[in-house]
Amino acid sequence: MAGDDGRGQPRHPSAGIPTPAGPDDGHDLGHHGDAELRDTAGPLTDLAVNVRTGTPPAWLRERIAGSVGSLAAYPDGRTARAAVAGRHGVPVERVLLTSGAAEAFVLIARALPVRRPLVVHPQFTEPEAALRAAGHQVARVLLREEDGFRLDPAAVPESADLVMIGNPTNPTSVLHRAGAIAALARPGRFLVVDEAFMDAVPDEPESLADRTDVPGLVVLRSLTKTWGLAGLRVGYVLAGPETIAALERAQPLWPVSTPALAAAEACMTPMALKEAAQAAQRAVRDREHLLAGLAEFEEVRVVDTAEAPFVLVHVRRGALVRERLRNLGFAVRRGDTFPGLGPEWVRIAVRDRVTTNRFLQALDQALTVVGH
Repeated sequence: MAGDDGRGQPRHPSAGIPTPAGPDDGHDLGHHGDAELRDTAGPLTDLAVNVRTGTPPAWLRERIAGSVGSLAAYPDGRTARAAVAGRHGVPVERVLLTSGAAEAFVLIARALPVRRPLVVHPQFTEPEAALRAAGHQVARVLLREEDGFRLDPAAVPESADLVMIGNPTNPTSVLHRAGAIAALARPGRFLVVDEAFMDAVPDEPESLADRTDVPGLVVLRSLTKTWGLAGLRVGYVLAGPETIAALERAQPLWPVSTPALAAAEACMTPMALKEAAQAAQRAVRDREHLLAGLAEFEEVRVVDTAEAPFVLVHVRRGALVRERLRNLGFAVRRGDTFPGLGPEWVRIAVRDRVTTNRFLQALDQALTVVGH
């Protein structure tokens, strides 16, 4: 997911390290995968941005183009909002359409009455950046590789009145159990779950999107990844009516354009949901192929619990390998901008087998050159 505005507890024995987040901790929270594709002498094969290739599909482009004739009128989001509500089986009062999930992070940071927010890392950095930009002091729980980067709810301090976590998590590709995340809910606490990649998980078994029984739950969704709509900016929030109303009051007028509303409505149809499900199944097979190839390299250590359309790997002399891969025509996502990770971590997007085979050959060359 890309950004718009940019904006103590003792160590738990098994799951994380609660820490304050200072402004000078060395992590560039504003860095996103698209930056890996800039300032290059030639074209790069993109394994840095987690947007499904070949998107948006032709039928979706046609729906978006067909909305252009209505641009003289102000956007009316009622139909799209109802479509989202119907897709998740919740009342329309529990839905807010946003200009991408990134706008939702900003709204949450500015509009919700919180004093002790906490972000579970490693994860997408824009939520913390938005909280900081709104003047919050942000605490962190750092999940550890030796625990598979999995959440233990006991690692989160009781004092946190807002907890943010991604599921499945970017960049670790870990899919946390819904019960473990729901266990973080408390009276007086907002529990924000970024499910931007959940529709890339077959059957979405750990989604909380349709849950109305979890106090303070706020679920964020994006249409960017599966449908290739990063440039259109459309996402949505699912939460209790009072929370939705608070966020909506903080929005500018007409925040979601008519073409984006047309896309949102189109992506909620049974046909679209079937296509997304099929894409998720293909991604599983393509990810297995990538993981099998990576397992052949002794210099590479993979977070092998991956369940999203990307994988996180630890590579010996990772920064040099990443630069060598650029010279060979492949962009991967640096990991050292994520709190809890360092320069030897890289994130690799799942692609089709032909592209993956080409990448694995390039990785072999990169490791050989760097090793010498």
